[in-house]
Amino acid sequence: MKHIEVAAAVFIQHNRVFTAQRKDEGELALHWEFPGGKLESGEDGKEAIIREIKEELSADIRVLKHLTTVEHQYTTFSISLIAYHCEITSGDLIISEHTAARWLSKKELYSVKWAAADIPIVKLIENILE
Repeated sequence: MKHIEVAAAVFIQHNRVFTAQRKDEGELALHWEFPGGKLESGEDGKEAIIREIKEELSADIRVLKHLTTVEHQYTTFSISLIAYHCEITSGDLIISEHTAARWLSKKELYSVKWAAADIPIVKLIENILE
């Protein structure tokens, strides 16, 4: 079974967290996730998340800290999801690879259908948001 390493960015602004909805394809079709992407050969998680957010959301970011790493087994692949708390240093988050995006408050966190690997990160964020 295929295993992938993915970096994810957690943006928190004004007591809300940013999330994006995946396209309508594959095992995780239309699920919500923290944006990011696969690590390329020779790349670490921090390098990957900076590159991915620039490519997918047209913004420059700074990684503030590693939050957690989630290991999850989906039906067709396994994933190591490395989550980083990040901040936007320039530009706006403009979706190009996702169907939709939202800034969620603590009480809205479970109003979307999360990708299973992202749920442990959501639970962590729940304790950070007021």
